[in-house]
Amino acid sequence: MVAAVAGEARCAGRGHPRPGPLHHRTGLKKTELRPHLKKCWTIPPRANAQFAARMEDVLAVYARSYDPARPVVCMDEKPYQLLAHARAPIPARPGQDAREDSEYVRHGTCSIFCWVEPLAGWRRVQALPRRTRIDWAAQVKQILTVDYPDADTVVLVMDNLNTHGIGSLYEAFEPAEAFALAQRLEIHHTPKHGSWLNIAEIELSALTRQCLDRRIDDIDVLNTELAAWQQATNTDQRQVDWHFTTSDARIKLRHLYPTS
Repeated sequence: MVAAVAGEARCAGRGHPRPGPLHHRTGLKKTELRPHLKKCWTIPPRANAQFAARMEDVLAVYARSYDPARPVVCMDEKPYQLLAHARAPIPARPGQDAREDSEYVRHGTCSIFCWVEPLAGWRRVQALPRRTRIDWAAQVKQILTVDYPDADTVVLVMDNLNTHGIGSLYEAFEPAEAFALAQRLEIHHTPKHGSWLNIAEIELSALTRQCLDRRIDDIDVLNTELAAWQQATNTDQRQVDWHFTTSDARIKLRHLYPTS
């Protein structure tokens, strides 16, 4: 008789494991199939001219020298679920880690907007109840009139969501104001399935690890936490040193380019 236990087989009457398909044993070959495992990944297309063109456009922007009159700013946004504890957590004590119940209470959702100037080490993050065209337009106006009032042009790198366009400015403001704001923008969109090219997305990943590793049930509390992270990060002035170049892309990602 053979009993299957947690991915390995044990012979009845013996305490020695017999290797099974899930058994992590020494000498596991890298080429061995593991059908029980899978990874979710954003897979870019192959031989796609549009992807290659937008990728090289963004990489050329990242290769520019620092210019305070034309700052390069990246933006991204992520949904965030406001959650409360269904039962009070049990604090940590000597010999025992803190514990919290897996059950939670939903308090709605919001959207976190993240703006990053990589070469200056500057970030701005804010949670809003929604992520409409009007919300995005208001964020752009703040960037242009509050964060960079003296810049001639803000070079904006972002993904190509339906809200991320000049038309959103015209939905939010009078034509004259919308036009004036649009004239100070230089927009570069990352390619579809190429979000890894957006530095703001990388910053959102860091923010999630450093600030959002717990349940927060109120958007005002969330914004207080985001403001504390923003201040600490901006005080540190941690710059982003982007190394991946167009030359690297043409060698390492040559499968993305269409063949002649």
